[in-house]
Amino acid sequence: MKITEKLERAEREGRPFWSFEYFPPRTAQGLQNLYDRIERMRGLGPEFIDITWGAGGKNADLTSSLVQVCQETIGIECCMHLTCTEMPKEKVEWALKQAKAHGCQNILALRGDPPAGASKWTPAEGGFHHAVDLVKYIHQNYPGDFCVAVAGFPQGHPETPETAEGRHQEMLWLKAKVDAGADFVFTQMFYDVDIFFDWVRRVRAYGITVPIIPGIMPIQNWGKFQTWVQRESIVVPPHFYDQLRPVQGDDEKVRAVGTKLVGEMCRQILANEEAGIKGLHIYTLNLEKGARMLLEELGWEGRREQVMPLPWRPSLTPSRRTETIRPIFWANRVQSYLSRTSDWDEFPNGRWGDSRSPAYGDLDGYPVSIGINPTEAYSLWGHPTTFADIAALFARFCRGELEKLPWSSQPPASETSVITRQLAKMNERGYLTINSQPAVDGAPSDDKVHGWGPPGGYIYQKAYLEFFVSPELLNPLIRRIERDPRITYYAVSATGDLRTNTHSEGPNAVTWGAFPGKEIVQPTIVEAVSFVAWKDEAFELGRQWANLYPEGSASRALIDDWMRTSHLVNIVANDFKDGQGIFDPFLLDEPVDNAPAAALGGVVNGVKSSVAQAVDGVKNLVVNGH
Repeated sequence: MKITEKLERAEREGRPFWSFEYFPPRTAQGLQNLYDRIERMRGLGPEFIDITWGAGGKNADLTSSLVQVCQETIGIECCMHLTCTEMPKEKVEWALKQAKAHGCQNILALRGDPPAGASKWTPAEGGFHHAVDLVKYIHQNYPGDFCVAVAGFPQGHPETPETAEGRHQEMLWLKAKVDAGADFVFTQMFYDVDIFFDWVRRVRAYGITVPIIPGIMPIQNWGKFQTWVQRESIVVPPHFYDQLRPVQGDDEKVRAVGTKLVGEMCRQILANEEAGIKGLHIYTLNLEKGARMLLEELGWEGRREQVMPLPWRPSLTPSRRTETIRPIFWANRVQSYLSRTSDWDEFPNGRWGDSRSPAYGDLDGYPVSIGINPTEAYSLWGHPTTFADIAALFARFCRGELEKLPWSSQPPASETSVITRQLAKMNERGYLTINSQPAVDGAPSDDKVHGWGPPGGYIYQKAYLEFFVSPELLNPLIRRIERDPRITYYAVSATGDLRTNTHSEGPNAVTWGAFPGKEIVQPTIVEAVSFVAWKDEAFELGRQWANLYPEGSASRALIDDWMRTSHLVNIVANDFKDGQGIFDPFLLDEPVDNAPAAALGGVVNGVKSSVAQAVDGVKNLVVNGH
């Protein structure tokens, strides 16, 4: 979505907005850490983020990668910087094509600083001389594709003389950029609100009416504060120094005092009706705490709709923006699902639900990876030698005592806290869970645990469980499940033998929402074809876990045997008003004798259906009856 559309919506709804700026780190590990930080800070509710661009595109690949991951996987709207510095036209064209391919619809067009070691800015051969040239090029060659922002300088551009004539010329340059098609203005950082308000008045006096978003730099510590003030020649009001100097040797106190000072500055900016400022752009310096503290100081919280528009994270690439439904099985393996479906040309509401589609259930040969090395695996999971050891790992994960499992790269979702006790007991008894959700009956859409989507709506969920289980435990479990007509299941072995009591070939919606003025939204489903596709990945992850241990070791043999003999099962309790009924077949409150110790080995006796039949349309599945 274009930033101007987001700003218009915020104004219609009478609420402030905020955004964050990040820069590409210099190392691969730094980049991965930044992805994790952006993921966390997404929960603070920024309307969009902004990614900087190094002089000459020296970080071009990193910037492009950041934009791609943020749009596709993290699901947050990006604005990509693009400069003229050492950028021939071919490189600019490459950058714009990459941005468009990743779904980025917003560009900040800048001339840029002189390259390192140069005292004067000079244009690249065959490149652009000024930001206005870049604005024109974008609109001429990509009409309608991008919302274009430009920079504004409340204290004046460093290369502009501090004279009346210099200030007049700077306004003419800004107006030329807007007349060429700039949609809004980001400002350079500042700390003096009087200078900012005077600049806004002059901007408006020159007939420039586009939105202005002030750039705000939180005060992280004394050293960084001094560095940026000196580097950018920022005017700092005396009362800032009066309060900061006495605590300059204590970073925590500097941050606390600085947050109060910057917070009060922001309140003055937003309260000034003449300036008409509706939101803030926060220069994070890739740091989380300062931005978080500033938002808390202002009393701003991310809207639930912004943080969770759907129960899963939407991807903002061009082909996926209309995607509204996903199978539940990849809830803990989002990147895998995105990669396996990356070649799909569209994501209509019925992609998984319409068996008449020629691409129904089609998944490419995406290589599955556990994404962990042996050393890290041993540190996390040790060297299990009995099935009870494996079951204990799963139980610990459910209780939040273990960071990850091969099937879950993140800790359990907060919503599972209401069923943590039951999940832990299931695992202790030999039903090793890899995915679950509790029943939800009309939770408000702004609920901080179960909510998603627009305000004023209500959320519903059917309870869902997915787990590995041995044949010895599976057969009696199925007999108990089939006593309750409200529960449906699929059970599949590593070789593809599939059992079910489901009569329908269509999908089973397990999450849905009712919102004012909208049709019922059903974003998460369970159905056979995608389950069989997921089965291959689930068992492969287990085999890769085994292969992290040396050949011939007890741990490797144990996990291999467990994967070879187990079934992967999912069950849905279709009565969403009964939150506990899904656990009844597991007899969790009855005594049991060493279930995990005896849970390996055996062959399932029962009616079988091949993977090929399932993928052909689920028409040949045989319903089990005992």
